[in-house]
Amino acid sequence: MLAKVKSAAVVGLEGAVVDVEVDLLPGLPSFTIVGLPDKAVQEARERVRSAIRNSKYRFPGRRITVNLAPADLKKEGPAYDLPIAIGILVSSGQLNADLSQSIFLGELSLDGKLRHTHGVLPMVALARDRGLSTVFVPLDDGREASLIGGIRIFPAESLAQLVVHLQGETSIPEYRSELDWEQEFRPTYAFDLVYIKGQEHAKRALEIAAAGRHNILMCGPPGSGKTMLARSLPSILPLLTMEEAIEVTKIYSVTGLLPRETPIIVERPYRSPHYTISHAGLVGGGQWPRPGEISLGHHGVLFLDEFPEFGHASLESLRQPIEDRAVTVSRVQGSVTFPASFMLVAAMNPCPCGYYGDPFKECRCSPGEISRYHKRISGPLLDRIDLFVDVPHIDYEKLTEDRSGEGSETVRSRVRAAHEVQVSRFRGTKLRCNADMTAKEVKEFCTVEPAAQGLLGAAMKQLHLSARAFHRVLKLSRTIADLEHSDIIGTHHVAEALQYRHKEVFGSL
Repeated sequence: MLAKVKSAAVVGLEGAVVDVEVDLLPGLPSFTIVGLPDKAVQEARERVRSAIRNSKYRFPGRRITVNLAPADLKKEGPAYDLPIAIGILVSSGQLNADLSQSIFLGELSLDGKLRHTHGVLPMVALARDRGLSTVFVPLDDGREASLIGGIRIFPAESLAQLVVHLQGETSIPEYRSELDWEQEFRPTYAFDLVYIKGQEHAKRALEIAAAGRHNILMCGPPGSGKTMLARSLPSILPLLTMEEAIEVTKIYSVTGLLPRETPIIVERPYRSPHYTISHAGLVGGGQWPRPGEISLGHHGVLFLDEFPEFGHASLESLRQPIEDRAVTVSRVQGSVTFPASFMLVAAMNPCPCGYYGDPFKECRCSPGEISRYHKRISGPLLDRIDLFVDVPHIDYEKLTEDRSGEGSETVRSRVRAAHEVQVSRFRGTKLRCNADMTAKEVKEFCTVEPAAQGLLGAAMKQLHLSARAFHRVLKLSRTIADLEHSDIIGTHHVAEALQYRHKEVFGSL
């Protein structure tokens, strides 16, 4: 008897329906799985055999053939254990149920219990989009699966419990999400701007960067607070919307980084890879591509400390994602596109020893060493950074003063107000913030008063700005104006934006 059960595979961040076809034929007992399975799927034979027997069902001693269709799609992971077991029980006549509108996901343990499975969220979203009515998932994945509305979720604890449910003897309660987005999931931040002494200029730059989601590069000696500033940045960003949170959760679900106790990511991601990271680890890749750090930072912050120490290929690979907000990983089997709408926050020392220009400690680097150190970052990559900020040594008086600066909550309220202006401005488009604007939107929304036009013209000549840098100055000016709730970009807005372009240590950018 031939049985067909639906399951799903994850391709990139999207799902694909997989038909699990099980056929029992007379002959010597055997168990064959075809359809481009990987090693984990091939090992399902032993897990399924033991799970069926330990669930008090009969494992048929016949020739069993399992086909995972479409046959040209690579199948990986243990999520096919459950549909294969259900297919065998149907094919052997031990289970009689209508499974045409159901999808089954889950790994089986040897005693028949269902284990957590990676990538449940995109697979459940696929089932809903394909018009299926029901999804059966492991008990641990019920909350994650319930984030997708419009489909019935049944979390099962074991194979035996699921079979009894399908036979109509005892029902598994349908999982209904009772998530209160506004109350239940409020992010907590370990770092706050109130604990950073001094560095008022850098704090202002962070506020502007957060308001328009602009890329920023901080330069200063060791111990000046660059890392602490970067870690405080998520605390002043607007809270994730439900739509953004689900996008981020999909990425973490596929990579297996979603915490068991948290069905959805509520804090903006903060990723800080070490400069020894591989190219595939940063951008994404592998034989079967998986998201890298830049995709794990989607809708959040990607902090690259010791910026010039990263490999040349890794740094240059950031150029496309910064512009396109997505990264495409190509392999022989095909191409996969991952979202990568991140804020790039980079930090570097002014020289290899870190003390070039420091008033208290002498630099030991030669001019040639300093020049080679700066040249590790290419001009085209620097051209894609909006703010260049000096983070100088902090004086003793600043460190020991009792007066506290503004807290992150106060700054976040201003950032949120500026962001709401941008949401209203870009309503009906795919844009989310000022940093996403193309030349078309810059011309439409970046209206500059006449006096500021002359300042821009002089800056183009003196700073030798490229066309891309010119547009980035306008976008930055637009964000500064939004923070002041100004419809027109004034001279002082342009002047402040220009001061973040030219820094002596970076040369004539």
